[in-house]
Amino acid sequence: MHYSTRPERRKTRQVKVGKIAIGGDAPVSVQSMTTTNTWDAQATLAQIHELEQAGCEIVRCTVPTEKDAAALPEILAGTKIPVVADIHFDYRMAIKAAEAGVNKLRLNPGNIGGEKKVQMVVDCAKAHKLPIRIGVNAGSLEKELLEKYLRPTPEAMYESGMRHIKILEEAGFYDIVISLKASDPKLMIDSYSLLATRCDYPFHLGVTEAGTKFTGTIKNAIGMGALLEKGIGDTIRVSLTAEPVEEVKAGFEILKALRIREKGINLIACPTCGRLEIDLFKLCDQVEARLKNVEEPIEIAIMGCVVNGPGEAQAAKIGLAAGRGQGVLYLNGEVVKKVKEEDMLKALVEQVEQVVGHPV
Repeated sequence: MHYSTRPERRKTRQVKVGKIAIGGDAPVSVQSMTTTNTWDAQATLAQIHELEQAGCEIVRCTVPTEKDAAALPEILAGTKIPVVADIHFDYRMAIKAAEAGVNKLRLNPGNIGGEKKVQMVVDCAKAHKLPIRIGVNAGSLEKELLEKYLRPTPEAMYESGMRHIKILEEAGFYDIVISLKASDPKLMIDSYSLLATRCDYPFHLGVTEAGTKFTGTIKNAIGMGALLEKGIGDTIRVSLTAEPVEEVKAGFEILKALRIREKGINLIACPTCGRLEIDLFKLCDQVEARLKNVEEPIEIAIMGCVVNGPGEAQAAKIGLAAGRGQGVLYLNGEVVKKVKEEDMLKALVEQVEQVVGHPV
């Protein structure tokens, strides 16, 4: 098998978001957010069901108006995964969402109207046993912090986060998750790293406004990967200008790459080079598509030449080392059989089915 270590996790408190625990010794969970109008319950549920099928463990819906809040009971009745209400400025929407039965509130207590309104939200959250995520964003830092630091800096992000934490703590509330998101991965890394030394609340990681599927995934992988490798991070959301399902897929791939979560196929394949002697690109695409719903963690190596192929194929759970028009199929480092190029996809799928013990 391949070399594998897991980073030691930062010690944090634990909160419960419905059936999902965040922090402590709980697995790092993967989140996403709906892009529909929340008031359109059926459209929102359809998107949540797609996210569920992709493995999403927590979903967030924006609740800016009473019309959106009124749709929450129908949404909650139709989904199995915990739902977070995203609140901006209006404390009444937080209370309505809590009373509707959501599993968590996302808000910034400094932005919802003063001490009395904060206390009303806190009391409601306590009554319904809901955690609150404080969501600091580099694009919406307090005016006085921008005047003090001249621009978004790790110190400004940290200070904003601590301000909001203090407001909740003074209101007697401690079931807190916090995020310090920025579109700049380096700013995000440094901000979380600073806060990690000053509090023990669990962290929701994210590179916000990261961009399209390609560039956004790279930025998120860099930002989240650097922190997760240091043991920092308890739940993640990959923000992409793409369908929410792509966020979930990218999130699990980031966790798999660091051996933090083992879920689904981990495909190892050759880079492009002149030694390829089979149509490797087509085969890898076919394997990924065919095995996308496999949940069991299986490492599969598909190698297209005789130089590195045998070594990588033998090191994986299932391996294929290909030469000119044919290849050798391995299981746990042992030869299973020789396979012609046109039979490779079928042979790999059959081998996976034998390993997991059911059709895929």
